[in-house]
Amino acid sequence: MPQFNIYHRKDGRWEGRISRGRRENGRRKYQYVFGKSREQVQSKMVEIKKISQAVSCEKSVETVISDWLNTTRVRVKESTFANYTMKVEKHIIPAFGNRIISQITEDDICKFIDNKKKDGLSIRYISDILIIIKSMFKYAVRLYHIFNPMDGITLEKKGNPDIRLLDSEEQKLLENYISENHTLTTMGIALTMTTGLRIGELCALQWKDIDLEKRILTVRKTMQRIQTHNSTAKTKLIITEPKSESSKRNIPITKKVAELLSSFQGQSDEYILTGGNNPIEPRTMQYRFAKILKNVNLPSVHFHALRHIFASTCIKLGFDVKALSELLGHSSVEITLNRYVHSSMDQKREYMERLQYNF
Repeated sequence: MPQFNIYHRKDGRWEGRISRGRRENGRRKYQYVFGKSREQVQSKMVEIKKISQAVSCEKSVETVISDWLNTTRVRVKESTFANYTMKVEKHIIPAFGNRIISQITEDDICKFIDNKKKDGLSIRYISDILIIIKSMFKYAVRLYHIFNPMDGITLEKKGNPDIRLLDSEEQKLLENYISENHTLTTMGIALTMTTGLRIGELCALQWKDIDLEKRILTVRKTMQRIQTHNSTAKTKLIITEPKSESSKRNIPITKKVAELLSSFQGQSDEYILTGGNNPIEPRTMQYRFAKILKNVNLPSVHFHALRHIFASTCIKLGFDVKALSELLGHSSVEITLNRYVHSSMDQKREYMERLQYNF
């Protein structure tokens, strides 16, 4: 076990020396630690001591992460577990599966990150993979008392993806198309443009979720397709609770939207996008939306852009950010402002023109 000594240097700093045995010539080897105070150096040396006392574990990464997945399965939603499993099988096991877990180093993790960047994965996606690796090592440290190489890894801040939106003229063209073509699909598009619903929430919506008399829409479930395991089908469609408690919400709808919905109103258990007992899935709705954009000669944008357009429009109209955050089902106003509020150049120019100087 290494021996520790701490000294106060003439330059005012504190220095810790950790004995690492002797060289071939008999002289002592030291590891040096520096800090502004004795306590700071002592804290660093305690961490080094923990590392030196870490034990070896001969289990492979594949074995440990499989055990971790089994313990995690009972604590997370089915969709979350499917996401974890996909990332483990696609990225983590191919890179580390056969390696002994106690032999994985910080340098190995850094090389893994660099390789994923070279593969063209986004910082956001890589961060999601690293969160799984970090959880696996926490599990391994707790069970096998190994050194945690993730302690020295700082996760890069996730960048907000660039999302192509429709400008005001393009939005007007889409609105005109909807007003001239009343179908279940265009009704769904109009509903998203005026409420900011996620596509999974829209597809899971049934008529019992909408009170046309009170003009209130209730979000209590969402739909998505997830990967399956130990099954002949590779994927399956699930309807489950929304992604978070804040996503469960009541949304007031306008009189005009209520009138549009009433023209399609069906039975309580029927899905609003199909008018039947079987729902339409998100990717099919996205395909239909893309076809409409093409028919109107509009640029190709993702259905999720409608949610961003709703948020930006609300801010432009002077909505209170807290109220908007609740309408969108966000857990904090920071998410609303950082991800969903986009100012156009025309809007910025309008703001700048409000500045008055007597030059």
